[in-house]
Amino acid sequence: MRRAVCPGSFDPVTNGHLDIVGRASRLFDEVIIGVLINQNKTGLFTIDERIAILREVTAAYGNVRVESFRGLLVDFCRDQQAAVVVKGLRAVSDFDYELQMAQMNIGLSGVETLFMPTNPLYSFLSSSLVKEVAKWGGDVSPHVPDLVGERLMARLRQN
Repeated sequence: MRRAVCPGSFDPVTNGHLDIVGRASRLFDEVIIGVLINQNKTGLFTIDERIAILREVTAAYGNVRVESFRGLLVDFCRDQQAAVVVKGLRAVSDFDYELQMAQMNIGLSGVETLFMPTNPLYSFLSSSLVKEVAKWGGDVSPHVPDLVGERLMARLRQN
């Protein structure tokens, strides 16, 4: 079975993330969305909320599952029996950082990294930007699934 991991914090998941996951789901038998637990960062959504949202917005894909992990990505890949990491690249600046990570990962464990160029519709999009725009009342509906937009606005009203 050809298995790949799409890692990230997904706080919140964007249409750009989903574009990469969807395209990866056509290339691999199974795609595992790995939600990183980073104890040094406080997210807008809890890990459990992110997992639930991701499961809901990827339910249409029969070969995508969502799991959380902490520690090294290569250890998570080994535990999931995935030989490939799939990463979306928005710009050259992404490539510089991601190339270093990819080279470290292959050196540590032999896990390959597949870089996918982001759809130009999402080349500027990031979770941080979505949160910032939403925080100031901007319309993020073109950039996130409806469910995410609703939960994002509800969370920002709470805060």
